Amino acid sequence: MKKAWISALPRDEQAVQRLMVELQQLGYGTDGHFWTDDLAKMAWSGPREALLARETAVWVIMGTPADFDAPTVRYGLSMLSLGVQAQRGLGFPVILVSTGGAVDVATLPTPLRGIDTLALDTPALGTKIVAKAAIPPPKIAPEYRLDVYAVPGIGQWFGVGPAPGHAWKGAMFGVAGGEATIDTHGIGPAGRLPERCILNYPMQGLKLQLGGRDFTAWAIQNPVDDHLSYYLRVKEAPAAILFGAFPESDDAEVFTIQLQ
Repeated sequence: MKKAWISALPRDEQAVQRLMVELQQLGYGTDGHFWTDDLAKMAWSGPREALLARETAVWVIMGTPADFDAPTVRYGLSMLSLGVQAQRGLGFPVILVSTGGAVDVATLPTPLRGIDTLALDTPALGTKIVAKAAIPPPKIAPEYRLDVYAVPGIGQWFGVGPAPGHAWKGAMFGVAGGEATIDTHGIGPAGRLPERCILNYPMQGLKLQLGGRDFTAWAIQNPVDDHLSYYLRVKEAPAAILFGAFPESDDAEVFTIQLQ
């Protein structure tokens, strides 16, 4: 049975139950959780495996506009979104169900800007969600690979690399905002953190400015093909990240993602 996974930001049991009943009456399975805002314990990673399960056809995020204002909540949702997108594609259906006024999606962090929005009191809300989930997701070819890893006792990691069929002559990754810092890096097979590696010309503390933000980046000059990833452990919660191939000129292409 296909099902919807519901992430409720506020502990509004009545609203959640109302939506679950409506979906169940349509023969749709439901499961979910109340959001835990605890970045220190990387609580955002808790629902990842449930969202990656084959039977999960749509992710529903419930909350009021104010619930999406907290930087820690925005960061956690961004990190969970990146992990889901890395495995299920950029077109995986995500629907924001507002329980109190419209949420301006354009003001949300980058990983959430493409989601659909519906109000809790929308007529036939369950039908609209099921219909959205039934549409085959569009094939969106990414320009890069990006995944996140929450490893208890070790920390949060980012893994980046070129899109399938492409290669980088090196790699760079930077963070901006708050107290976020990179404290270690490595290169290894895509999809799993490396146990050991040899880095070519590793660099730390590179300073860059882009989009009005000051980034601190680390870099390597190891070749990175579509079977390898550049991994970095990041302390705290960056407001934004920057990454791409190692820049060989001042106009090199890099990618930026707002996480808060």
